[in-house]
Amino acid sequence: MSDTSNTPSPDGSILWGMAAIEGKRQSIVQSAEANAAQRDYHISRNQYFYDLVGQELKTLVGSAGRLLFIRCQTGKLLEYVTASSVTAVDVSPKMVEIARQKHPQADVRVMDPETSLPEGPFDTILIQDTTDTVDIQAMLTLVNGVCLPHTRIIIFTYNHLWEPFVSFAERSNLKSPKVEPSWLSVRDYENLLNLSGLEMLHVTRRVLMPFGIPVLGRLMNKFIAWMPGIERLNLCHFIVARPAPRPQPVTNFKVSVVIPCKDEKGNVRSAVERMPQLGRETEIIFCDDKSTDGTADEVRRMQAEFPQKNIRLVEGPAISKSRNVWTGFRAATGDILLILDADLTVMPEELPRFVEAIASGKGDFINGSRMVYPMQGQAMKFANMLGNKGFATLFSYLLGSPVRDTLCGTKVLWQRDWDKINGMIDTWGAEDRWGDYELLFGAARLNLRIVDMPVHYQERTYGDTKMNRRFKNGLVMLRFCWAAFLKLKLPQM
Repeated sequence: MSDTSNTPSPDGSILWGMAAIEGKRQSIVQSAEANAAQRDYHISRNQYFYDLVGQELKTLVGSAGRLLFIRCQTGKLLEYVTASSVTAVDVSPKMVEIARQKHPQADVRVMDPETSLPEGPFDTILIQDTTDTVDIQAMLTLVNGVCLPHTRIIIFTYNHLWEPFVSFAERSNLKSPKVEPSWLSVRDYENLLNLSGLEMLHVTRRVLMPFGIPVLGRLMNKFIAWMPGIERLNLCHFIVARPAPRPQPVTNFKVSVVIPCKDEKGNVRSAVERMPQLGRETEIIFCDDKSTDGTADEVRRMQAEFPQKNIRLVEGPAISKSRNVWTGFRAATGDILLILDADLTVMPEELPRFVEAIASGKGDFINGSRMVYPMQGQAMKFANMLGNKGFATLFSYLLGSPVRDTLCGTKVLWQRDWDKINGMIDTWGAEDRWGDYELLFGAARLNLRIVDMPVHYQERTYGDTKMNRRFKNGLVMLRFCWAAFLKLKLPQM
């Protein structure tokens, strides 16, 4: 990081202490003002690069909601982001004036983000290139103050390994110059985020070739840049963070337990009797997928026998388990959505742990894992276990988060996040018959923190497993993983 303890003043004398910090801030503003008129010229010379950056931001941000754009400069990146409202700030009045002309829909203000920010809260905060930010921690502390628990912060910056090349580009008038830029590593950013009450979720690295050289540019940026090892050589870092967890009592939330069932009559009473109180109110939704053994009638008997419990019966479409679960989710009225398979191989008694984990902020998406504790008897066949472990390894790579069990039916997420994942259903390019993959990949696309919750897996006592035809099902899962790889790992060009 650059030394700012003895910054020259405008008249050439040396400044010390905090005066040096303020002197550097003034130099940054003066440099931005001097280069504002040429900013769009530099962008036009590097349009290929900005298209790559913009496409990645479009993928990471999705629908930004209320967006705060810090150090917006002339607002170029706003062309790639969809938001319900945009507030943008920059230190340079000339940059702000250009941004206002180009983006009249945005509220663009002259403001130093190290000392003040617009009143929030915001759903998404985009920070552009911190290399000439004097006090990054001060800025991030202010950012924390305008966040909601679900806010996502995205920092777009440069890989410090590229410092010599970026400096050369500035000297060659290929890029706007910076005043004594600070080059930070990802670990530096992670530390500054932690000190500011924020938490880094993951890092995406993009742009191995910043110039639009025909064939070579596409080859390197789409098919080579994502490879392990090579990935760390990319020019651009996109750091995704969130506010540090703010635990809330589980009694603040209504919980909807969705129980997809197909010929599970013998498990209905046990599910009702063993269901613990979850949150402020527990809604039990049986999604009967046109059972032929009287499952629906058994649910109606439980409604009459336990009127004090909120038991609902929803008719499924009889297409697949995933469609049955989506039907239950769309009918749910709770703040927290929880899936419990009707075979009760995951014990209802362990569900409070899931609700506690999501309410405490330990994760945004809690994924049950049957692969930690010993399994009871023949709860999972050997071939199923091998396949599940293999897919878990593949998923951990695709998600960028360790997941030990992809097909455990017990998963918990916020209703607000499901509303967004719901819009992604059937957009991956392959069918998910069980729903686990749609939920996990949707959570990854939303930059949610995915956390495994170990469960004790037991044998079913009634009915037969629906997970048969293992080889065919394995091929279906592989097709979905390939489709997700194309969406999550390969740059969208």
